[in-house]
Amino acid sequence: MQSDRILTYRLRGNRITEAQESALNAHWKKYGLENDVPLDLNQIFQSYKTKILEIGFGMGEATAILAREFPETAFLAVEVHRPGVGKLCANLEANGSNNVRILHHDVIDVINNQLPDKSIDGVHIFFPDPWPKKRHVKRRLITPDFLRLIAPKIKPGGFIHVATDWVPYAEWIAARFEESKLFTGGEIDKPEYRPTTKFEGQGIRKGHRVTDLKYLKA
Repeated sequence: MQSDRILTYRLRGNRITEAQESALNAHWKKYGLENDVPLDLNQIFQSYKTKILEIGFGMGEATAILAREFPETAFLAVEVHRPGVGKLCANLEANGSNNVRILHHDVIDVINNQLPDKSIDGVHIFFPDPWPKKRHVKRRLITPDFLRLIAPKIKPGGFIHVATDWVPYAEWIAARFEESKLFTGGEIDKPEYRPTTKFEGQGIRKGHRVTDLKYLKA
C-alpha cells in the first residue's frame, strides 16, 4: 500500500470476540482469498454467471442475507475490519452459503492489483463512512478518482448501488456521479433485495433518511 495514500477508512481498534476469531480460524481457508494476487473470478466462481463486488461489508449482515437469498449469485466481499470478517465467516457457515469469497484488504488495492477489467456485474456500497467533518471530506470513498478506477472493472451495462443514511453524503455522491461521464442514473426507491440491517434500523429510529442511488455503466 502506498504510504501517502489518503485512506477511506479508519481502523477503530481490532477488538474481536472469541466467536469471531474462532470462525475466522475455522473457515478462512474456505471463504478467504489471498491479497495482492490477481483474481480469476471465472475460476473462483465457476458456476455463477452474476458476480457482485461488496465493498466495506461491515459486520457482514447484509452480505450474508444476500448470499442466502440469492444463491445463484456470487459475491466478492471486501472489508478491512477483522471482526467483521470473522462474523461474516460465521454467518456464511451457519447459512450453508458457498457463493461468497472474502478479501480482508483495502478495496483500492483490490481494484488496482487484483480485479481484471470487465469482471464484475455490479458493485454494492452499503453505508460507507460519510466522513461528515469538513476536514475529513477528502477521505470519502466516492470520488472522481474512485469512479475512474472502478469503471473498467464493471461489465458493460453493470451497476453501482450505493446506500447511505447521511443526506449530505448522498448529495455528494450524486454530484460526483453527475460530473462523471462513465455512469448514468440517480436516486431510486429502496430495492426489495437490499436487506434492512440492524445498523440501518438504528439510524432510521434516530430519524435518519436513507438514500439509495443506482448508476449504470455508460
